[in-house]
Amino acid sequence: MTSLVRHVTIDCADAYALASFWAQVLDSKVSDDDVPGDEEALVESSGASLLFIQVPEPKVAKNRVHLDLQPQDRTRDEEVERLVGLGATLLDDRRNPDGTGWVTLGDPEGNEFCVERSRAEREAVAV
Repeated sequence: MTSLVRHVTIDCADAYALASFWAQVLDSKVSDDDVPGDEEALVESSGASLLFIQVPEPKVAKNRVHLDLQPQDRTRDEEVERLVGLGATLLDDRRNPDGTGWVTLGDPEGNEFCVERSRAEREAVAV
């Protein structure tokens, strides 16, 4: 028998607040078992479950692992605009004139994540 990844766990200063941000990103919700002030908060979605754990030390360096998001019902650029509206910060813009590339954003605690092109955008270029 092999192992399965149960959660992607993210250390943070405020588990519930960061889980609330990611719940909006993933069109999901924070677990009903979690409330503000909890040291852990879970967001389950069809793509992956994210577990946020409150830790005392702040983030001080670039993440060694990050999430790559692929929009499902909008373009990459529309998704970047939506996420910035939710509180993400633009960190690096790797979009190319031909439409390829990605955008690196930071969540409200500075954790990096990328937004790639949607499947429809990728398929349109492949034709």
